[in-house]
Amino acid sequence: MHEHAVDLHALSWAAGWLVAVLVLFAIGARLPLAIGSGAVGSRLYATACVIAGLGVWVLANVALGLNDTHIDLTREKVYTPSAGAMAVVDELRSPVRITYFYRSEDPIGQRARSILEVMGRRNPLLTVVTVDPDKQPELARREGVQLYNAAIIEAAGRRVLIQGTDEAEIAIGIQRVLRTRSLTVCFLEGHGEFSMDGFEFHTHLEGVSDHSHGDASSFLIETAGHGVGRLRRVLEAQGYATRKLLLATAGTVPADCTVVLAANPRTTFLPAESEALRAYLAAGGSALFMFDLGFVPEPGLSRLLSDLGARLEQQVVVDPLSHYHRDAEMVAVTGYDPHPITRTLSLTFFPGIRPMTLTQPAAGVEVAPILQSSRDSYTRPVQPVDARTVESPTAAAAQAADVRPRVLGIAAEGVLAQGAPPFRAVLIGDGDFASNSFLPYMSNSDLLVASVRWLAREERGTAVRTRIPVPPMILLTESQSRTLFAVVVIVLPLTVIGIGGVVWWLRRR
Repeated sequence: MHEHAVDLHALSWAAGWLVAVLVLFAIGARLPLAIGSGAVGSRLYATACVIAGLGVWVLANVALGLNDTHIDLTREKVYTPSAGAMAVVDELRSPVRITYFYRSEDPIGQRARSILEVMGRRNPLLTVVTVDPDKQPELARREGVQLYNAAIIEAAGRRVLIQGTDEAEIAIGIQRVLRTRSLTVCFLEGHGEFSMDGFEFHTHLEGVSDHSHGDASSFLIETAGHGVGRLRRVLEAQGYATRKLLLATAGTVPADCTVVLAANPRTTFLPAESEALRAYLAAGGSALFMFDLGFVPEPGLSRLLSDLGARLEQQVVVDPLSHYHRDAEMVAVTGYDPHPITRTLSLTFFPGIRPMTLTQPAAGVEVAPILQSSRDSYTRPVQPVDARTVESPTAAAAQAADVRPRVLGIAAEGVLAQGAPPFRAVLIGDGDFASNSFLPYMSNSDLLVASVRWLAREERGTAVRTRIPVPPMILLTESQSRTLFAVVVIVLPLTVIGIGGVVWWLRRR
């Protein structure tokens, strides 16, 4: 159902209530004041009319109360919960209680209270209690709450505290309190990966000759103060714990790592690290690999990726048909292969992505492409980072003749050892799209959250989008830019000129 659609089933009950009241009024207006001549008969008749009228009124109101509907007449649908939040409420299979503390004089708190009350009426398993601490201080003290706009979410003895007025955060809190296990995402470090501690907005990449996010960005990267801190905060908002993992010193992947995440490593792994990753996946682990052009896998890692069903190519994808702005290497993906990860995606873009060739996976492993470039895309070779020099940049490579879609990302699952539990892995040929620079835009964050949820085996539930504050800007593909230019610069002025010419001609006559 659309986010702002009206529940016609519930609305029909409201219409039925109105019809019942009108029928009751019409019958009452036409009934005689008395029947018969005796006093007892008249009293019995009057009593029967009153009881019948009250009965119809009570039944109509009970039916309306059990089938409540919500109509938001504001243009922005301010008092309507998001579709994601309502989907989370619809999925409840066990009781959940929300106690929301707000200040009655605060309009934002009042809106949050109204939103939660609508959500509470959606499912009888969700109990919503709203409290003004100024009017009920003893309840706030008992719950240990000293803040306004805070929600305590409880289920099965577990308890989560959420501070905010966004129903999406409340919906994520419901999912968190219903989890029966702890989920941890381990960020690999030690090879120049984007840091999980970098919360700067812009991860700028300096190429040989200019400021770029394409192939040249894999030559040199300035990482001070930058990284994937926004991704870390998005995952933490979803209820995942996060931690660093230095595999070179740890030796093995800890058992508490639900998902291992490699965000754009710059130097080659040690053979022992590749073996540790293989052992982790063989034991039923999950991993998200984002390997950019600047990364060269060592032989052991290449064999692992081949067993997962893919081989990384040392090439950059150029897509003249689907890309952002004027950079054909900033590939935009608008169509996706069917997979639980891609079912809610609309548009993602990847600055300087490498393709991959599908290989024969190991026995017991199933692989599925999830990202592909357009039919007009092609590739050009790119030297590895350690082979490049400032005197011989590769930015002027000639166009290749092999024009066809390229696989940009895969999802693999299965078993790597007989009798072992199944693993899951996602491999994408770019890491910049997950950086602070590009995460908030279009569906980039949705792709990453959906990937982690699938790797953590939570794909059955609704993925609630976490709002990421970004500066106001509009991102368009090349075709969208051309269409907008044609309409604004050519069609509209010519239309005005044409209308003016018609008016002049009519007046001249």
